[in-house]
Amino acid sequence: MLQTRSAATGAVVGALAVTPTGRHPVRGDALGRPTVIERAAVAWRDGVLTYVGPAEGLPTDAGEPSVFSGSTIVPGFVDAHTHLPFFGWRADEFEARLSGATYRDLHGRGGGIARSARMLSEADDDTVLAFCRPLAREMTSLGTTSFEMKTGYGLSVEAELRQARLAKQLAAQVDARTSLTLLVAHAVPEGTRREAWIALVCDELIPAAAAERLADAVDVYVEDIAFGVDDLRRVADAAREHALALRVHADQLGDSGAAEAATALGAASADHLNHASDAGVEALARSETVALLLPASTFSIGVPAAPARRLIDAGAAVAIATDFNPGTSAVLSMPEAIAFACSLYRLTPSEALTASTLNAAAVLGLADRTGSLEPGKSADLVVLEGEGIAAVPYRPGHDPVVTVFVQGREREGG
Repeated sequence: MLQTRSAATGAVVGALAVTPTGRHPVRGDALGRPTVIERAAVAWRDGVLTYVGPAEGLPTDAGEPSVFSGSTIVPGFVDAHTHLPFFGWRADEFEARLSGATYRDLHGRGGGIARSARMLSEADDDTVLAFCRPLAREMTSLGTTSFEMKTGYGLSVEAELRQARLAKQLAAQVDARTSLTLLVAHAVPEGTRREAWIALVCDELIPAAAAERLADAVDVYVEDIAFGVDDLRRVADAAREHALALRVHADQLGDSGAAEAATALGAASADHLNHASDAGVEALARSETVALLLPASTFSIGVPAAPARRLIDAGAAVAIATDFNPGTSAVLSMPEAIAFACSLYRLTPSEALTASTLNAAAVLGLADRTGSLEPGKSADLVVLEGEGIAAVPYRPGHDPVVTVFVQGREREGG
């Protein structure tokens, strides 16, 4: 476990607190209008927030607060799309893309997902966990207090279950709230027909993972190099049968109709959306499905930016995540993802904050517990340098975090 300083009660005071509010995703103009409290205090007891408001109103039983002059208190970041656990890097593929190779080219040459699957299969459990622990700890040091993990680098029933079990072990070794998604349809395993793999996924993999209580959701990569909308429907039926939420990798490399299908199937999120059509944007705006944007992978592989402003203006719920993975987004920092979102997608800093906290928590089904600073929610909060949040995207690559509290426990060295 991470080293943390724990107390039954705690409080912090800063120059400002900036937070969205509520237990549902924020949409439209409200996305960029979080609550701002000057000379703010936040207090908690037993890991649950008890007071958020002006410092002069801090209850006396909150104890002596830690004062962070000139700093801003925000909710802990929620990274709702990562590909941990994995083993090994693919920097040479990034270099190849700079020389003109496309993601499709590398995928067709045995690189990409298949390569990460091979590297994972060749490393023993202890080696994988030793590789992943410092990555997860770096995420929390940069303000991520909740994050999702995925399978998808197994590419067989047993290997997918192994990756899910590794994720559960990793979750027990980091001081953050975690969620696990079975990315059951990431790539077609070598030597297997797509239809046969989907049958195994629905008949064996999902039931086995559900029986072990390994997963919270399932995910399908809908793309011309991966799986289709019909495959998504089959997996969605199996997920529903086992009370698992549905996630969708949608319209990253081309318009596949995945955004529309995700909304029709009641998916928790449609992720990427770089090539989402007008019909997809409208479908998301009319639905409860969150449009989860992944700007760091947009930056890495050079695809067009997702239509973020059209999604927001249409009324869709928009969130941000890192897409942390070894091939197309070696970015684990939510502040850096926010910087990419502001620069590439033209989100304002306030919109990006809400998208990376409350709206991201909604993707994981956690918006009633975290994602905003409100009494009754978990004491997950980040103290940032400076007064306000504009410096976070203004200084990409800079660590703006003064300290991090996870369920009321201060992370040492944060």
